Amino acid sequence: MAGHVLVVGASMGGLRAAEQLRAAGWHGAITVVGDEPHMPYNRPPLSKEALAGAAPFASLAFTPRSSVADVRWLLGRRVTAVRLRAGVAVLDGGEELAFTALVAATGLRPRRLRCPGPASGRHVLRTLADARTLRTELLRPGVRLVVVGAGFIGCEIASTAVRLGVRDVTVVDTVPLPMLRPLGDVLARALLRRHRMYGVRFQLGVGVAAFEGAGRVSGVVLGDGRVLPADVVVESVGAVPNTEWLDRNGLDLSDGVLTDGQLRLGGLPHACAVGDVARFPDARHGGLPRRVEHWSMPGDSARHAARALAARLAGDEPGPAPFAPLPSFWSDQHDIRLQAFGAPELGTDDVEILSGDADADGDLVAGYHAGGRLVGVVALGGPGAAAAAARHRARLLRSPAPLT
Repeated sequence: MAGHVLVVGASMGGLRAAEQLRAAGWHGAITVVGDEPHMPYNRPPLSKEALAGAAPFASLAFTPRSSVADVRWLLGRRVTAVRLRAGVAVLDGGEELAFTALVAATGLRPRRLRCPGPASGRHVLRTLADARTLRTELLRPGVRLVVVGAGFIGCEIASTAVRLGVRDVTVVDTVPLPMLRPLGDVLARALLRRHRMYGVRFQLGVGVAAFEGAGRVSGVVLGDGRVLPADVVVESVGAVPNTEWLDRNGLDLSDGVLTDGQLRLGGLPHACAVGDVARFPDARHGGLPRRVEHWSMPGDSARHAARALAARLAGDEPGPAPFAPLPSFWSDQHDIRLQAFGAPELGTDDVEILSGDADADGDLVAGYHAGGRLVGVVALGGPGAAAAAARHRARLLRSPAPLT
């Protein structure tokens, strides 16, 4: 089987794409290009164990399967442009790589605040280098931390900072509750109460207008004029899909890269996308195109895309079954674990407490409904709550009627 598959992106999605291509029977050449100098590693621990100093790189690095031992890795390099129909990619040094098929696995980068003020002392967290730099900052005696953004990463960083002994931790967000979009009011309120028990302060319903400081940040100016003293700021305000290298190929890049149900780009048979960068028609929830930024997605999407791509490269036409994943995610904050299955963000207007008491501090399991059916389950608490949520997976996996 002759040909060359180029995988652009050397994180988890890129690794899984290469492994799944081999598993699907592709024995031709594979090259993986990635802008970090490291082999693929696990990112969720960056805001937890790695930031706390409990996870050296060796514990984060994935162990590639033996089937990809012959894969060529170009690390510390970037693809700056691609001509999909011509099968040519341009690297940051100007070199060109020819390919027979392409997998886009470039993921996301942190969004930055566009506010006046000094840049020094302001951080994001996406890479191992980011985690190491931020950890050094948080270990400074008496440091005052402001986290801008009360989503997954922001809340995890706040809890890890408390674990490191930082006594002055404030989370700022324009939303009224932390993690409101994925959790809805009921669990978000429970989460807020538990963070406050550990000493984390919140300034919610207000944004950031500017940063104070002479050369380095010393304060965060809120939209209402108040100033929060800060020695370190973490900007955790969302992410931007890395799609610029795909410009000028006639693709929809308005939010990631739009694919069809087989994860193909622009209907091209030999180009696909996997992981966070892919915006696919969600067959499980009515076919509305959306991106899903959960840990399970790189593996799930790589498996689906690789099977279809390997079949096309072999001259076969893959089956018509569209991509219909059941996402899962977790988040460790203080001694709390959030465990979720499905798409709870689609059902936050109709939440049912399946077990526990929303006004108490014990384990809590909630079901999320849309169009009268269960679309997600979230547990908040200890191992028992997570196990209870997992027992609802079978209900979520049943073929649903499309949402209306």
